[in-house]
Amino acid sequence: MNGHIALIKAEVQTLLQQHTWLIAIMMFFVSAMVSSQAATTLILLPLGLALGLPAYALIGSWPAVNGYFFIPVAGQCLAALAFDDTGTTRIGKYVLNHSFMRPGLVNVIVSVIVGLLIGKMVLA
Repeated sequence: MNGHIALIKAEVQTLLQQHTWLIAIMMFFVSAMVSSQAATTLILLPLGLALGLPAYALIGSWPAVNGYFFIPVAGQCLAALAFDDTGTTRIGKYVLNHSFMRPGLVNVIVSVIVGLLIGKMVLA
């Protein structure tokens, strides 16, 4: 692996500079895995800066760090499931089809699109 770091970095840099929106997808999935917006920010923003991504892409993509709801292990998700007496808030047959999925995805997608558009208008 160490012998290929330069190649990997060059390929990732080329890919992210051609498709800056991919940093938002990376932020979303890292946030879902680590369940922390702060940790995701500390992991990926320095990487984006080091790879030379434009500021508007990093700032506009930042709402994607709110992907911690994707895997229902966050305290507020579990509490909402426990408090609901009606049974409408639930985890489905598959873990990744719970009640927070649609509103959360819509929120993140719209926020990132608007953030990228505003960022590009203001900073680019």
